[in-house]
Amino acid sequence: MNPKHIAQTAYTRDNKGVSEDFRNLSSADEEIVLKRDTSRKIVHIDMDAFFASVEEHDNPELKGKPIAVGHGEGRGVVATANYEARKFGVKSAMPSLRAKELCPQLIFVPARIRRYKEVSGQVQEIFRRYTGLIEPLSLDEAFLDVTVNKKGIALGVEVAKDIKRAIREETGLIASAGVSYNKFLAKIASDWRKPDGLCTIHPDRALAFIDTLPIEAFWGVGPVTAKRFHDMGVSDAKALRALSLSTLTARFGSAGVIFYKCVRGIDDRPVRPSRDRKSVGCERTLPHDLADRELIEHLMTEVAVELMARLVRADFVGRTLTLKLRYADFTTRTRAVSVEFPFNTVDAMLDEAKKLLAGFPIPRRGIRLLGLTVSSPLDDSDEPTLF
Repeated sequence: MNPKHIAQTAYTRDNKGVSEDFRNLSSADEEIVLKRDTSRKIVHIDMDAFFASVEEHDNPELKGKPIAVGHGEGRGVVATANYEARKFGVKSAMPSLRAKELCPQLIFVPARIRRYKEVSGQVQEIFRRYTGLIEPLSLDEAFLDVTVNKKGIALGVEVAKDIKRAIREETGLIASAGVSYNKFLAKIASDWRKPDGLCTIHPDRALAFIDTLPIEAFWGVGPVTAKRFHDMGVSDAKALRALSLSTLTARFGSAGVIFYKCVRGIDDRPVRPSRDRKSVGCERTLPHDLADRELIEHLMTEVAVELMARLVRADFVGRTLTLKLRYADFTTRTRAVSVEFPFNTVDAMLDEAKKLLAGFPIPRRGIRLLGLTVSSPLDDSDEPTLF
């Protein structure tokens, strides 16, 4: 039998855990070997409704009431909402006016980034008691590699329990934790039983767990990509795993390899302690090409609102704004502007973005992608308060 038509799966076991080789062929008939290393213990810690929880902690009169952190007027955006507000459908990155429509009794609290940084520092100090391999994703979440930890704890779940307990006792706040052998599964696990959740995905049960996931749960699958999958008849993990590597790469390029690996429980990315963020961006790929300039400006407003929420969550402030357009023929163009004061409001961002857009010709066939990125970060010494 021609080996190019054989899909092989080999299993080996050693004292480091189970290692599985998944072999498949690309469209170029090159064999790809993917290994599932289950020897690591990765913990993902996610503070529950972090900004809102800090506000409730500092002002107990807010407890039990629906609150949102952000600016409640004009083009304000919700940075975080507590769980009382989320019951009404209020969520982060939502325009404030829409949030108040959903929850008229919603209380808006101005963001206090320096206070959130202070509490985040306390949480980071707790992490450092267990491991030096800490990869912060934002002020309120981080990956920890506790395979070899400072306290010699054998089980990752016991490390997670200790960390959750220390955070509650020392900050008065609640964290959720996910534990598994890679970052993809640990992050999904931390969301599984929020708030105050603790979920472990064991290697022996990983594929069964993954099979419960909708396609939207996979990294890189936003609304547009999800629609593309649904158009292919793929709505969950089982259907995704049935697709060949060549099909996925033909449809999604390099992202197809990521989907192919993750649905098989494979994610070999290490926990990287150094994450000096240089920029924060947000972009939208359109299901249909857009040529009307007024509609493009409306889309740009939506992107700017979401970007501002990402800037807050990442604790990032910068002075350079870049607009990216991708035309129907896949040609990509960018323009950037640097300003004296940082982009800390949606209005300021949109004022400059509209000027950049005015310098772009819009072809008759229109655009298929629009993106905004803020870069040129400030030093802590001159960092202003967002919102």
